[in-house]
Amino acid sequence: MEAFAAFARTTFLALLAGCMLLPAAAAEQAADVETGTRLAELLRAARSVLSNYQSLINDPSIGDKQLDGERFTTEAIALYAKRTGGPLMTDALAERDRKLLEAQIDAMREVVDEQQADINRPGIGFKGFVPAVFARLMNEKFATKVGAEALVRVTAPEALVRNRKSLPDDWESGVIENVFLDPERPKGEIYTEMTTVNDRPAFRMLLPEYYTESCLTCHGSPKGEIDVTGYPKEGGKAGDLGGAISIVLFK
Repeated sequence: MEAFAAFARTTFLALLAGCMLLPAAAAEQAADVETGTRLAELLRAARSVLSNYQSLINDPSIGDKQLDGERFTTEAIALYAKRTGGPLMTDALAERDRKLLEAQIDAMREVVDEQQADINRPGIGFKGFVPAVFARLMNEKFATKVGAEALVRVTAPEALVRNRKSLPDDWESGVIENVFLDPERPKGEIYTEMTTVNDRPAFRMLLPEYYTESCLTCHGSPKGEIDVTGYPKEGGKAGDLGGAISIVLFK
C-alpha cells in the first residue's frame, strides 16, 4: 500500500503539471496518465501473483497445481483492486481503456495457460517461469493484440538487463540516466512526454521500479554469485532502481 500511495502522489504531481497546459491538452494528458497507470498497476499485480506462487510452481512433488489462466487473472484483478482501492473495470471507463485492459487480461491468461505443461511437470524443481519472464511474454502478447494502439514493456538500466529483448531504447535510457538516477530529483516520480515512436506521435510514460527485499534473492549480494535462474547477482540493495515500466499510447 505504501508503494502505491507514493505512486499515486507522483501521478497527482504529473496531473498537476498538466494543468499548466491548455485545457484540452491537459485533459488529454491526464487521461493518458490514468490509462498508463492502470496498465502498469495491472502488470504489477499480475507479477506479484506469479511471485507469490513460485514455491507452488517449483514444487517437484506436486503435479497439477490448479493454477490455470482463469484462476490467475481473477487473482490479479482482485489484487489490483486491493492495491488501488477501486475495481479495474467500471461503467465510467473509457472505451480505449476497456479495450487495452481486456487485451492485457487476455494476454496474461494466455501466457499462464500456455505454461501449464511446465507448471504442472512433476519431478522438476525450478521451472524458470519467474515474474520477469512472465511479464515479457505477457507484454509481447499484448503487443500482438493492440500494438497499433499501445505498447507496454519492462526495461531497466542497461547494466542490469538480463535479456536483450528488455534493453532500453534511446528514450528510455535517457530518462533512466538523466531523471531516475539523478539524486537531485524526487525518488519515485513518473516521467511523461509527447514524442514519436516508430515515426508516429505517441504519449510515453516511464514508471521507476525499485528493488524490495524479495528482489534481492536474485538481484542482491554477494555480487557475481549465480542465482537460481543461472544469472550472476547484481549486488543491489533494497531501494535501488531496478527497472522501469514503459508505456506507449499512440495518437
